Amino acid sequence: MNKKSSVSLGPGAPSLILIFVALSMSVLAMLSLMSARNDVSLSERSVQVVETVYALNERAEESRRELDRVLAQCASKATDDAEYLSLIAENLPDYAELAGDQLCWLETEGERTLECALTVQPLDAAQYSLWSCHRLITDLSEEDAWN
Repeated sequence: MNKKSSVSLGPGAPSLILIFVALSMSVLAMLSLMSARNDVSLSERSVQVVETVYALNERAEESRRELDRVLAQCASKATDDAEYLSLIAENLPDYAELAGDQLCWLETEGERTLECALTVQPLDAAQYSLWSCHRLITDLSEEDAWN
């Protein structure tokens, strides 16, 4: 004899399965939406940081160009390295200071600061200055950076 066994789940089982699938899909959609919003927020913050850093770098290069002009003028007037350094100290713009053979200044925008320093080369060198420090500093706490 052939006995067929069948499992009967009852008339409400397909409805329960459909409700479970719909809830699961809703939860997955909500998680995907939250993830996409966080990605957009992170991308916007990254764009702001990159724009700020590029603006700081541009200003630092403009300041360096101005300082190189001052160094060239002082080099044309000086006869030795000691006179060269004293002429530089007298003719520096307000934003820069001379510490030994280092020209130092800060470029600031918002909470970020670019610390810049140039090493002044001796009179007989082919270049007037070389970067010795070009470091980005931020005043943001770790908590502020992520909000």
